[in-house]
Amino acid sequence: MQNASFITLGDVTNDAFIKLQEASVHCDISTEQCTISMRWGDKIPYEDVVVVPAVGNSANAAVSAARLGLPTAFISFVGDDRNGKECIAVLQDENIDTQYITEEPGKKTNYHYVLSYEAERTILVRHEHFTYSLPNIPDSTEWLYCSSVGEAAKTLHDEVVQWIKQHPETKLVFQPGTFQMQLGYDYLKDLYAHTHLFICNKQEAQRILKTEETNIKTLLQDMHSKGPTIAIITDGPNGAYAYNGDTTYFVPQYPDIAPPKERTGAGDAFSSTLAAFLAKGLPLKEALLRAPINSMSVVQHIGAQKGLLTEKDIEHYLQKAPESYTVATV
Repeated sequence: MQNASFITLGDVTNDAFIKLQEASVHCDISTEQCTISMRWGDKIPYEDVVVVPAVGNSANAAVSAARLGLPTAFISFVGDDRNGKECIAVLQDENIDTQYITEEPGKKTNYHYVLSYEAERTILVRHEHFTYSLPNIPDSTEWLYCSSVGEAAKTLHDEVVQWIKQHPETKLVFQPGTFQMQLGYDYLKDLYAHTHLFICNKQEAQRILKTEETNIKTLLQDMHSKGPTIAIITDGPNGAYAYNGDTTYFVPQYPDIAPPKERTGAGDAFSSTLAAFLAKGLPLKEALLRAPINSMSVVQHIGAQKGLLTEKDIEHYLQKAPESYTVATV
């Protein structure tokens, strides 16, 4: 296998999707937040359970990039258990270089539970406390994609910054996970300062910036001021926005080909597809056109990876897109 030019870094997990039969959803229009409720102390019936191995933000990004034809490797940490070996085997089947995955003795591989109801979901997460350390990756690495890690990985971010400082030709992608947002901008300001491509959703941007600002152009400019060369903010069915310091772009959601089955992984699909096409040399506007197509495909399936497309498939959907599906300057 040739040296990977696109390397992703982050936790990997097995997801157990539990499709609920009985629940109720309550949404607050003013905060755009929803809660799901079930009867406490009762037996709750469920429709089905599906276990999807080797997922997580960065694992999904690795699979996405590999299917799009990039030589891809994955840096992660698993336990020396059956789940960890299964994760590695699944990723190898996707033609991903797994030599940078550490199997740590005495640890358990991450295992999450996804409570799925209609097309939405809530995830019960637990990150194992691995001994995180950046492995010796090739100097020729062109793109390093960093996303969700556990609480024990605080110093790992410092190692990434030092590596990027020593390899300024490598482009850093940062798609923050829950713990990285909890750490806050002040702790990770050096990472933001060395980020080429930053991606999050609207609510995450408000959380990171500690603001109730709702104007996405303002949020983009504030995020860009933190250091990233290109800042991306997604807004679910309302599309996504990009700002490169000069121009703000908007791309709508690609029309669903059928009602979505499950939305897990839609954001990862968008982020990784955008990064992968930039890595393949496409201009920002062209990469933006392709990213929502993979998101559309992913939500047609259970799990974050089954619907990830090849480049040929994405180009096919792009040719079939309605005339209104264009990138606009806003």
